[in-house]
Amino acid sequence: MPRPRTLSDEQLLDMVLGLVHAQGPDAASFGAVAKISGLSGSTLVQRFGTKAAMLRACLLRAWDRLDMETARLIQCVPETPEGAIDLLAGLSKDYGEDAASYAEGLLVLREDLRDPALRARGAAWGKKLAAALDQCLGAEGKTHLGRLMLSQWQGCLLWWGFEPQGSVENHVRGELKVFLGSAASFGATWPPPAPAPALRRPPSAANPPRNPRSRQP
Repeated sequence: MPRPRTLSDEQLLDMVLGLVHAQGPDAASFGAVAKISGLSGSTLVQRFGTKAAMLRACLLRAWDRLDMETARLIQCVPETPEGAIDLLAGLSKDYGEDAASYAEGLLVLREDLRDPALRARGAAWGKKLAAALDQCLGAEGKTHLGRLMLSQWQGCLLWWGFEPQGSVENHVRGELKVFLGSAASFGATWPPPAPAPALRRPPSAANPPRNPRSRQP
């Protein structure tokens, strides 16, 4: 294919990201990226230096895109429990259409967990998302319900990977509705009432009070 005269960093990183999602992070070599981009291997080396640096730049680009999509969805959904479900269901669309594509995404997660800079992006995203969920649930400064819902979301994605019945979006909606219903029921009965103090029976002739100084049994 003819080599392009210009290719922006964003365009190039999106190509690398597509390769990573299709074949896994290990497939993102200079040779493979040169083949899909039309750039020479030496040009890629000049831009990134190493394969590891290219992969990090690619995954940071992925976090940029996820942050933008998250911000867009936060602005679009109503600040209601249903809006919280809509937010997480909307973010679930990128997790794949079947168990195999979801598993490929876990390989990307592996790279995020290995790299401190990528881990920091994930932690910041989680805090922002939990705060948005708290706002939808009316729980700001009261409980950690947004964080719990975020954890439930990630858990139900994992279980969908084991039993991928129906679309991941519909699965997420159903599971999160059950979660919020259970949380509402649990919140109405928690904390449980304190037990009533035990009543002490008055002493009787058959059971007279003991003198603590007496040696008699």
